[in-house]
Amino acid sequence: MSKPLIVVESPTKVRTIKKYLGNKYNVAATVGHIKDLPAKEIGIDVENGFKPKYTNIPGKQKVIKALKQAAGNATDIYLAPDPDREGEAIAWHTADILKKKGRNFYRVLFHEFTKNAINEAISSPQELHKNKYEAQQTRRILDRLVGYQISPLLWRKVKGGLSAGRVQSVALRIICERERAIWAFDPEEYWSITAHLDSSSPPPFTAKLVKKKGEKIKIPDEKTSNAIVDGLSGKDFMVDKVLKKTTKRNPLPPFITSKLQQESIRKLRYSARKTMIIAQQLYEGIELGPGEPVGLITYMRTDSTRISKESAIEALKLIKKNFGKDYAPATPRFFKNKKKVQDAHEAIRPTSVFNSPEKVAPYLSLEQLALYRLIWQRFIASQMQPALINKISVSIKAGDYLFNASGSSIKFPGFMALYMSVDDEIESEKKKDGLPELSENMLLKLIKLEPKQHFTMPPPRFSEASLVKELEENGIGRPSTYTAILSTIRGKGYVDLVKGYFRPNELGFIVNDLLVENFPEVFNVEFTAKMEDNLDQIESAEIDSLHILTLFYDPFKTKLDKASEAMLSMKGVGIPTGLSCPKCNKELNIKVGKNGHFLSCKGYPDCTFSTDYIRDDKGKVKQLELLPDKTVDKVCEKCGKPMVLKRGRYGQFLACSGYPECKNTQSVNSTQPGKKTGVKCPEKDCSGDLVERKSKRGKIFYGCSNFPKCTFATWDKPVDEKCPKCGAVFLVEKTTKKQGTVLNCLTKGCAYQEIK
Repeated sequence: MSKPLIVVESPTKVRTIKKYLGNKYNVAATVGHIKDLPAKEIGIDVENGFKPKYTNIPGKQKVIKALKQAAGNATDIYLAPDPDREGEAIAWHTADILKKKGRNFYRVLFHEFTKNAINEAISSPQELHKNKYEAQQTRRILDRLVGYQISPLLWRKVKGGLSAGRVQSVALRIICERERAIWAFDPEEYWSITAHLDSSSPPPFTAKLVKKKGEKIKIPDEKTSNAIVDGLSGKDFMVDKVLKKTTKRNPLPPFITSKLQQESIRKLRYSARKTMIIAQQLYEGIELGPGEPVGLITYMRTDSTRISKESAIEALKLIKKNFGKDYAPATPRFFKNKKKVQDAHEAIRPTSVFNSPEKVAPYLSLEQLALYRLIWQRFIASQMQPALINKISVSIKAGDYLFNASGSSIKFPGFMALYMSVDDEIESEKKKDGLPELSENMLLKLIKLEPKQHFTMPPPRFSEASLVKELEENGIGRPSTYTAILSTIRGKGYVDLVKGYFRPNELGFIVNDLLVENFPEVFNVEFTAKMEDNLDQIESAEIDSLHILTLFYDPFKTKLDKASEAMLSMKGVGIPTGLSCPKCNKELNIKVGKNGHFLSCKGYPDCTFSTDYIRDDKGKVKQLELLPDKTVDKVCEKCGKPMVLKRGRYGQFLACSGYPECKNTQSVNSTQPGKKTGVKCPEKDCSGDLVERKSKRGKIFYGCSNFPKCTFATWDKPVDEKCPKCGAVFLVEKTTKKQGTVLNCLTKGCAYQEIK
């Protein structure tokens, strides 16, 4: 009889489990999902209760074979993928592959990879959670119904290769609507007046004008500002009131997924994807010495601030030891969850507070250590005493005008002795105490009055951190999906990340506007949030999956059929702009061709005028000036005459200057020497640059500009950064499903890798 088998997702966990359980069990990994809907068809039988058609994922044959061999003739199989909906789906699909007469399947939930947690989970296995699997399956079906039926519509109406996603397209809508709010914003002028003052004791300080005759003052322009400054001339500045108080600032709860991503982005400059990859490594186990893998944090996909009593008590012990009794509350602090929280897992915390960052530092990479320190400090700080802040507010009279000065100082640091969030740091810096000792009726010396012009600011674009916050606050997505949402909207080419902020490009606007116009309910923030609630209710057995799918699909199918006919064609009619054609005076419309978007005359084919366009800072379409044909350093392979760069309905192309006798044309992409990467060729005595090229099959690679003299080439994108380990002149960028985007060194024997 074979030993019982434990099945996990990641090979990293295999080592950790074997260490703690010894040889009593076989342990194998699925390496992620092993079954999914087929890639080349919708895979949903709509007429038969939305029954999904699952198939083994291509390339997973070896994994499946290894699982079956590891199971052998074992009676008991313990399914231990991650304790979330995706993990539950993997567990069900694994059970389906390994099912056998007389075989028993158990669900095991590892919330942390420590000896006690692993032994406890194995000794108290559960049944597979059917409703959790139904919730995951319903999400997958909904996403497939939307993506696989709207995407072909975009191919026909806009261009090939485009796609729509049920949740990702809502995120795109949020970004587009913010950009339009920026376009629509008209800045308003206003002025401030600051008094630079001195008392009988240092330091000098400043006070802001806030009121006139007891009413809040508004200074709209320079004329008003000058009149106020003139009115203050010769006036005595006297302290009217001094208010002092001590306030408490309580620590924040331990991290949930969204808050960890936001704080990591802001404090460490890690992307959401990079944060989750590193957190997964810390969760699955780090070797703290030879053969001693230890999971350093609890499960990192959670929306709950709940923590165990034992972990809180452990934190209090450490606080008393490291900071003293004054920093430790008498009892542990527990945090209430917000509404609609699943509360399936604890907050993200260290598995043992005694694994301090300093203790584990020798075993972690710099990136792992930085994230672990953030999690460790946030958790310990959550159990520390509040900070006590001395605040002072001073009112200063000058004739009919009232000025205000304020400051603060720390009376007792409490949790701030260990950890401050980015917002805590900003607040503390803003209100640093810079006031001298002041008392009521004290006369002050006016050094100068400083009037200053300001303008109101438009709403900011979304960063990764603020977009995650927006999605969370609107109930869109769940802890396990935020990273995928951010990656997808960038990967689809609909938005650009400019200086750390999302900006929709023209294709993004076009796709978003067509989707919102034709499917207003499907790509609606409230509707998407409601669907997330429905999935939660399916998991808790409050709602039937079939009911939700039917409720969604019937009106969706009606809209889909209508859009198939009514959706505006960007290849045909295009979007009206209100601009006139310079040749025939008919309207210019925005169209999309194989080389991108452009302006084309509505009178086509009678009028063939077309040109590029840009948008100004108000989003208004501006026609680009027509450029003359440009001769390029290439001759026609048919007649030998020079080729010229032209612009047509579908963007730039090369045409023979011998037209109309010779009508040879070529794509610009097929003839250009390649886009420069900024990286010099590494070959000795070669002065070439590495440029982007296309293989005969259309695959991107990077080769030397001196080809065929130099044949250096790589499939991975070169990045102009030296290897910090071996000093190689450049690194290469590679993107994988498991790790996301990473930088690697090509030098043999150098295993340097950095997650972006």
